Amino acid sequence: MAQAQTSTAPPPASAAGRENAAETLVQAFVDHGFTHFTGVPCSLLKGVFRVLESGAGPAEGVTYLPAPREDSALGVAAGLSAAGARPAVLMQNSGLGYSLNVLTSLNLIYDLHVPLIVSWRGHDGNDAVEHDIIGRELLNLLDVFGLRHTVFDPNEPRASVERCLAAAEDGRATPVLIVKEGI
Repeated sequence: MAQAQTSTAPPPASAAGRENAAETLVQAFVDHGFTHFTGVPCSLLKGVFRVLESGAGPAEGVTYLPAPREDSALGVAAGLSAAGARPAVLMQNSGLGYSLNVLTSLNLIYDLHVPLIVSWRGHDGNDAVEHDIIGRELLNLLDVFGLRHTVFDPNEPRASVERCLAAAEDGRATPVLIVKEGI
């Protein structure tokens, strides 16, 4: 099983910095050839969704496909990947839980390794109660499934994406970019 990669992030950036961080995050994925994004909105990722929905700036020429559930987004991304596209999936960590079957029975066994951008709800114990357990155990869960992870640094968004994607450069692992604070 692949060794997981973890890094930590400093305190969140200002509101303007978060919006710039979202644009830079999308641009960094586009610069690496990513053509499609799919996923389920989350308040911690609202800046990224705003950029993708605008179709402008870094999202110009990128296809954004909203999904009703995170496991559906993974299925769509798997199909896109098999067809030669370069998709990334956005999801809340709670959605990762019920997406594990799709990851293990489709994406991982057929080497359809698409990057996941996962919000880390409940990481500090100050979220809605339903996020407490997954928030506390997220990194352990990712390690169990061999999902290489990097914690997003809003002050260094491009470097965060670079570290995340480099962790899976061999094409044999699913990289996960974990977003702790809203961007």
